[in-house]
Amino acid sequence: MFNLTFFQIASIVISLLAFGAAFWLYKWVSSQPSSNQRIAEVGKLIRNGANTFLAKEYKTLVRFCTVAAILIFIFLPVPVWKGNVLDNVIMAVSYILGTIFSGIAGKIGISIATIANIKAAEAATKGIKPSFMSGFRGGAVMGMAVVGSSLLGVTLVFLITGDTTALLGFSFGASSMALFAKAGGGIFTKTADISADLCGKVELGIPEDDPRNPAVIADNVGDNVGDVAGMGADLFDSNVASMAAALVMAAALDKTAGGFVNAAMVFCYAAIGLFASLIGVLSARMKEGGDPTRALNTNTYVTTAIFAVLTAIATYAFDFKWEIWAASAIGLAVGVIIGIASDYFTDDRRPPVHAVAKACESGPAFTILSGVSYGLISALPSMIGIGVSALAAYKICEPLGNGYAMFGISMAAVGMLSIVGMIISNDAYGPIVDNARGLVEMGSLGDEALEITDSLDSAGNTVKAVTKGFAIGAAGLTVIALLGAFMSEVNTAATEAGMISAGENYIQGFDIINPVVFFGLLFGAAIPAVFSAMLMLGVDRNAQRMVAEIHRQFKEIVGLKEGKADPEYDKCIEIATHGAIKELIPAGLMVIICTILVGIIGGVQAIGGFITGNIISGLLFALFMSNSGGLWDNTKKYIEAGNNGGKGSDAHKAGVVGDTVGDPFKDTAGPSINTQITVVSLVASLTATIFLTFSLFG
Repeated sequence: MFNLTFFQIASIVISLLAFGAAFWLYKWVSSQPSSNQRIAEVGKLIRNGANTFLAKEYKTLVRFCTVAAILIFIFLPVPVWKGNVLDNVIMAVSYILGTIFSGIAGKIGISIATIANIKAAEAATKGIKPSFMSGFRGGAVMGMAVVGSSLLGVTLVFLITGDTTALLGFSFGASSMALFAKAGGGIFTKTADISADLCGKVELGIPEDDPRNPAVIADNVGDNVGDVAGMGADLFDSNVASMAAALVMAAALDKTAGGFVNAAMVFCYAAIGLFASLIGVLSARMKEGGDPTRALNTNTYVTTAIFAVLTAIATYAFDFKWEIWAASAIGLAVGVIIGIASDYFTDDRRPPVHAVAKACESGPAFTILSGVSYGLISALPSMIGIGVSALAAYKICEPLGNGYAMFGISMAAVGMLSIVGMIISNDAYGPIVDNARGLVEMGSLGDEALEITDSLDSAGNTVKAVTKGFAIGAAGLTVIALLGAFMSEVNTAATEAGMISAGENYIQGFDIINPVVFFGLLFGAAIPAVFSAMLMLGVDRNAQRMVAEIHRQFKEIVGLKEGKADPEYDKCIEIATHGAIKELIPAGLMVIICTILVGIIGGVQAIGGFITGNIISGLLFALFMSNSGGLWDNTKKYIEAGNNGGKGSDAHKAGVVGDTVGDPFKDTAGPSINTQITVVSLVASLTATIFLTFSLFG
């Protein structure tokens, strides 16, 4: 008999250690010298813009979450007039806690990122090592805070309630917050990025971060609200969802077998993953003159190895099942492989980027055509990797008994996300050094500092593509696990309703020949495409408004082109903020409404098909758009480095057009789909009982 409380307390202790490390890293970054007045002024504009947007976004989301919490209280887990009122209260409170924890993680990320960018910029005047360390440790604050929050939140909810359905409520809170934070941040950042590039580089031929460009501050603000707060919320959501799905199935298995061994294993592995990331972050170093990409990747591989060894020791010490350990190890290994595949298609040292750069010489049409083609090809290895890891985990754990095969898949997702603390650290590093590069240019810190930050920024773009591939792969396994959690919820509800006998399964799988299932399958497959289109149209509309504002300023502000007058940066920040807030709700609301609509029409069978179609289509779209966008971004930078004609050439202009198309691909729609498929799965699991008892054709 396992003492589950021991593993829960250990998880809480390690979460608090992560917060302690985040605080120490925050203080270290804050203590780094910064004395340049111009950089301080621009840094303050970026910080104020980011905080203003975040405050307005959170105010909007508070209204949405309040309405959602009321509806959850009324209807979940069963309508309040049919069940125990306390269960509905617990569900609503769990949902609210999920949104709060996610929001806090995003706020912490913004706070440190807008300090670390200034420190990394000034450190670049002293060398690449101090600049790298400022950027990486700034990102590591976000990594430790996000994973510490997710592990602490899940542990406390489960410890206090002992209810896995409440965990799904907590996860839904995190997912709904992440869905809107990623969408809103993505729309903001790409509105500014596209406008700054088109008006600056293409029309006027001025550098990327030229202070004469009215959109340049909004662009830097966008890096923080999109890639720091947004991506942090996304990975917070994925980590919570993977643990919630694993614990739902673990609790069902433990209830049948007696004891808590499977739930204990979930907490043990999740805590070890955070501990491994903690060691990796605190031991991360780079030699002076070293390669930042190699340093970031080495940190990831070291953390991976630490996790594999420590979980093997824990499996032996606590007599866990080795098959489950193998499933988690496979998930982690495939995560690394997906990252490597993403790196191949996006790294400017690899053939695909060189081929697209060559195509740019023939014009933007060929830039788009080649980039789309390589993006589609890049989805194959990752899709196969997700499929292989799910299949291997299923087959390895299947002999353990009924229910263990799907539990094995959920533990593969836990394994893949085990080092998410390091993944987020690497990911948040990217926008920090991107901002630092802009600050170096605006602060006129010299060509050598600019070369250093260019090198750091290039590494950030490459690693960002890897982390997005990792996040999408983890989302794939997580939602497959959530499909298993949905089936567990349906079977439990059917047993409690007297529809089946204890030990029987109401649902064992989904027959796609069944027209109700096939209806759900087709409906679910279409959602990621519509969701992506809504977000990118939001970017399109908003960017057009900002381009018009930039044109107005260059036309009306005397001396702006010559650098004798300052642009009105706040006008562009205001346009990006207003447009992002306006556009962020409809796409997310569409996803939730469609899921409920399918359940009302076809019941749990249609919902099963809906989730399945959504997973397959969503993963394909997410991988394609993320990798195409990263490929175009690094193609532009490769040309700017002096290849295929260099800056100002026709190839460069074509590369900028490709990057403009790729921006909403990789930073708005692509990564938001991760959260979209998680939200669909969680809404389905939470409403399973309702659709089990009521539907039109189910």
